Amino acid sequence: MVVRVYGPVRAACPQRVMLCLLEKDVEFEIVSVDLDDGEQKRPEFLLRQPFGQVPAIEDGDFKLFESRAIIRYYATKYADRGPNLTGTTLEERALVDQWLEVEAHNFNDLVYNLVLQLVILPRMGKPGDLALAHTNVQKLEKVLDVYEERLSKSGYLAGESFSLADLSHLPAIRYLTTEAGLGHLVTERINVNSWWKNISNRPAWKKLMKLADY
Repeated sequence: MVVRVYGPVRAACPQRVMLCLLEKDVEFEIVSVDLDDGEQKRPEFLLRQPFGQVPAIEDGDFKLFESRAIIRYYATKYADRGPNLTGTTLEERALVDQWLEVEAHNFNDLVYNLVLQLVILPRMGKPGDLALAHTNVQKLEKVLDVYEERLSKSGYLAGESFSLADLSHLPAIRYLTTEAGLGHLVTERINVNSWWKNISNRPAWKKLMKLADY
Protein backbone atom coordinates (compact mmCIF):
# COMPACT_ATOMS: atom_id res chain seq x y z
CA MET A 1 0.00 0.00 0.00
CA VAL A 2 1.31 3.44 -0.99
CA VAL A 3 1.93 5.84 1.88
CA ARG A 4 0.04 9.12 1.61
CA VAL A 5 1.89 12.22 2.80
CA TYR A 6 -0.30 15.26 3.40
CA GLY A 7 1.52 18.55 2.98
CA PRO A 8 3.24 20.82 0.46
CA VAL A 9 6.28 19.25 -1.17
CA ARG A 10 8.28 22.43 -0.53
CA ALA A 11 7.48 22.71 3.18
CA ALA A 12 10.30 21.70 5.53
CA CYS A 13 8.43 19.32 7.84
CA PRO A 14 6.80 17.29 5.03
CA GLN A 15 10.23 17.18 3.36
CA ARG A 16 11.63 15.55 6.50
CA VAL A 17 9.12 12.72 6.07
CA MET A 18 9.54 12.39 2.32
CA LEU A 19 13.31 12.26 2.68
CA CYS A 20 13.06 9.39 5.16
CA LEU A 21 10.75 7.51 2.80
CA LEU A 22 13.18 8.06 -0.08
CA GLU A 23 16.09 6.82 2.03
CA LYS A 24 14.08 3.70 2.81
CA ASP A 25 12.82 3.31 -0.78
CA VAL A 26 9.19 3.40 0.35
CA GLU A 27 6.66 4.39 -2.29
CA PHE A 28 4.56 7.40 -1.36
CA GLU A 29 1.97 9.77 -2.75
CA ILE A 30 1.96 13.49 -1.98
CA VAL A 31 -1.43 14.96 -1.15
CA SER A 32 -0.93 18.68 -1.49
CA VAL A 33 -2.22 20.99 1.25
CA ASP A 34 -2.49 24.69 0.38
CA LEU A 35 -1.14 26.47 3.45
CA ASP A 36 -1.68 29.92 1.96
CA ASP A 37 -5.36 29.11 1.52
CA GLY A 38 -5.60 27.73 5.06
CA GLU A 39 -6.49 24.17 4.05
CA GLN A 40 -4.58 22.87 7.08
CA LYS A 41 -7.09 24.61 9.36
CA ARG A 42 -10.23 23.22 7.75
CA PRO A 43 -12.36 20.67 9.65
CA GLU A 44 -11.62 17.82 7.25
CA PHE A 45 -7.87 18.26 7.69
CA LEU A 46 -8.12 18.73 11.45
CA LEU A 47 -9.41 15.16 11.58
CA ARG A 48 -5.93 14.13 10.40
CA GLN A 49 -3.92 16.70 12.36
CA PRO A 50 -5.87 18.37 15.18
CA PHE A 51 -3.33 21.20 15.53
CA GLY A 52 -3.71 22.26 11.90
CA GLN A 53 -0.12 21.66 10.87
CA VAL A 54 1.65 19.57 8.24
CA PRO A 55 2.55 16.82 7.62
CA ALA A 56 0.24 13.94 8.38
CA ILE A 57 0.45 10.46 6.88
CA GLU A 58 -1.83 7.56 6.07
CA ASP A 59 -0.29 4.10 5.91
CA GLY A 60 -3.23 1.85 5.16
CA ASP A 61 -5.52 2.25 8.17
CA PHE A 62 -2.74 3.76 10.30
CA LYS A 63 -2.58 7.53 10.64
CA LEU A 64 0.17 9.58 12.22
CA PHE A 65 1.23 13.21 12.51
CA GLU A 66 4.33 15.09 13.73
CA SER A 67 7.24 14.71 11.33
CA ARG A 68 9.81 13.41 13.81
CA ALA A 69 7.43 10.76 15.11
CA ILE A 70 6.75 9.76 11.51
CA ILE A 71 10.41 9.39 10.57
CA ARG A 72 11.07 7.34 13.70
CA TYR A 73 8.15 5.12 12.73
CA TYR A 74 9.37 4.49 9.19
CA ALA A 75 13.02 4.11 10.14
CA THR A 76 11.93 1.38 12.55
CA LYS A 77 9.28 -0.22 10.36
CA TYR A 78 11.75 -0.58 7.49
CA ALA A 79 14.84 -1.21 9.58
CA ASP A 80 15.87 -4.00 7.21
CA ARG A 81 15.62 -1.76 4.13
CA GLY A 82 18.08 0.92 3.10
CA PRO A 83 20.47 2.58 5.56
CA ASN A 84 20.17 2.07 9.29
CA LEU A 85 18.90 5.45 10.48
CA THR A 86 18.32 4.69 14.16
CA GLY A 87 21.54 3.06 15.37
CA THR A 88 22.10 -0.56 16.34
CA THR A 89 22.99 -0.50 20.02
CA LEU A 90 21.04 1.06 22.87
CA GLU A 91 23.70 3.73 23.17
CA GLU A 92 23.64 4.54 19.45
CA ARG A 93 19.86 4.84 19.47
CA ALA A 94 20.07 7.13 22.49
CA LEU A 95 22.51 9.42 20.69
CA VAL A 96 20.26 9.59 17.64
CA ASP A 97 17.34 10.53 19.88
CA GLN A 98 19.48 13.07 21.72
CA TRP A 99 20.42 14.94 18.55
CA LEU A 100 16.89 14.72 17.20
CA GLU A 101 15.81 16.50 20.37
CA VAL A 102 18.56 19.09 19.88
CA GLU A 103 17.36 19.68 16.32
CA ALA A 104 13.75 20.07 17.43
CA HIS A 105 14.31 22.30 20.44
CA ASN A 106 17.59 24.17 19.89
CA PHE A 107 17.92 24.45 16.12
CA ASN A 108 14.64 24.23 14.25
CA ASP A 109 12.72 26.98 16.03
CA LEU A 110 15.51 29.48 15.42
CA VAL A 111 15.69 28.66 11.71
CA TYR A 112 11.90 28.72 11.40
CA ASN A 113 11.71 32.19 12.91
CA LEU A 114 14.54 33.45 10.73
CA VAL A 115 12.84 32.18 7.58
CA LEU A 116 9.54 33.65 8.79
CA GLN A 117 11.01 37.12 9.36
CA LEU A 118 13.36 37.24 6.36
CA VAL A 119 11.44 35.28 3.72
CA ILE A 120 7.83 34.41 4.42
CA LEU A 121 6.52 37.71 5.80
CA PRO A 122 8.20 39.80 3.04
CA ARG A 123 6.67 37.47 0.42
CA MET A 124 3.28 38.24 1.95
CA GLY A 125 3.97 41.95 1.68
CA LYS A 126 4.54 42.33 5.42
CA PRO A 127 7.69 43.68 7.09
CA GLY A 128 9.83 41.17 8.93
CA ASP A 129 11.19 41.94 12.37
CA LEU A 130 14.88 42.45 11.61
CA ALA A 131 15.79 42.96 15.25
CA LEU A 132 14.25 39.61 16.13
CA ALA A 133 16.02 38.02 13.17
CA HIS A 134 19.36 39.42 14.36
CA THR A 135 18.77 38.03 17.86
CA ASN A 136 17.95 34.62 16.40
CA VAL A 137 21.10 34.69 14.28
CA GLN A 138 23.14 35.28 17.42
CA LYS A 139 21.43 32.40 19.18
CA LEU A 140 21.87 30.13 16.17
CA GLU A 141 25.58 30.93 16.00
CA LYS A 142 25.98 29.55 19.51
CA VAL A 143 24.04 26.40 18.60
CA LEU A 144 26.16 25.87 15.50
CA ASP A 145 29.31 26.34 17.57
CA VAL A 146 28.16 23.34 19.61
CA TYR A 147 27.63 21.43 16.36
CA GLU A 148 31.10 22.43 15.17
CA GLU A 149 32.64 21.00 18.32
CA ARG A 150 30.60 17.80 18.07
CA LEU A 151 31.41 17.31 14.39
CA SER A 152 35.12 17.71 15.10
CA LYS A 153 34.89 14.35 16.87
CA SER A 154 32.58 12.37 14.57
CA GLY A 155 31.49 12.42 10.94
CA TYR A 156 27.82 12.71 11.85
CA LEU A 157 25.93 14.10 14.81
CA ALA A 158 25.18 10.76 16.45
CA GLY A 159 28.42 9.02 15.50
CA GLU A 160 30.06 7.70 12.36
CA SER A 161 26.87 6.81 10.45
CA PHE A 162 24.19 8.96 8.82
CA SER A 163 21.04 8.82 10.93
CA LEU A 164 17.69 10.48 11.53
CA ALA A 165 19.58 13.09 13.54
CA ASP A 166 21.33 14.30 10.38
CA LEU A 167 18.37 13.71 8.07
CA SER A 168 16.10 15.88 10.19
CA HIS A 169 18.33 18.93 9.68
CA LEU A 170 18.44 18.88 5.88
CA PRO A 171 15.27 20.83 4.96
CA ALA A 172 15.85 23.63 7.47
CA ILE A 173 19.52 24.07 6.55
CA ARG A 174 18.55 24.38 2.88
CA TYR A 175 16.11 27.15 3.77
CA LEU A 176 18.74 28.82 5.93
CA THR A 177 21.44 28.76 3.26
CA THR A 178 19.29 29.61 0.23
CA GLU A 179 16.04 31.49 0.87
CA ALA A 180 17.25 33.20 4.06
CA GLY A 181 20.68 33.99 2.59
CA LEU A 182 22.53 32.95 5.74
CA GLY A 183 24.82 30.35 4.23
CA HIS A 184 27.82 31.92 5.95
CA LEU A 185 26.59 30.47 9.26
CA VAL A 186 27.39 27.06 7.77
CA THR A 187 30.37 27.79 5.53
CA GLU A 188 32.38 29.65 8.17
CA ARG A 189 32.40 26.51 10.36
CA ILE A 190 34.73 23.94 8.81
CA ASN A 191 33.19 20.82 10.33
CA VAL A 192 29.58 21.95 9.96
CA ASN A 193 30.23 22.87 6.35
CA SER A 194 31.86 19.51 5.60
CA TRP A 195 28.94 17.71 7.25
CA TRP A 196 26.40 19.75 5.29
CA LYS A 197 28.16 19.07 1.99
CA ASN A 198 28.23 15.37 2.82
CA ILE A 199 24.60 14.91 3.84
CA SER A 200 23.23 17.18 1.11
CA ASN A 201 25.02 15.05 -1.48
CA ARG A 202 23.01 11.94 -0.62
CA PRO A 203 20.99 10.50 -3.53
CA ALA A 204 17.73 10.61 -1.55
CA TRP A 205 18.14 14.33 -0.88
CA LYS A 206 18.90 14.99 -4.54
CA LYS A 207 15.74 13.08 -5.49
CA LEU A 208 13.72 15.18 -3.10
CA MET A 209 15.15 18.40 -4.52
CA LYS A 210 14.06 17.30 -7.99
CA LEU A 211 10.65 16.36 -6.65
CA ALA A 212 10.33 19.81 -5.10
CA ASP A 213 11.50 21.34 -8.40
CA TYR A 214 14.33 23.38 -6.90
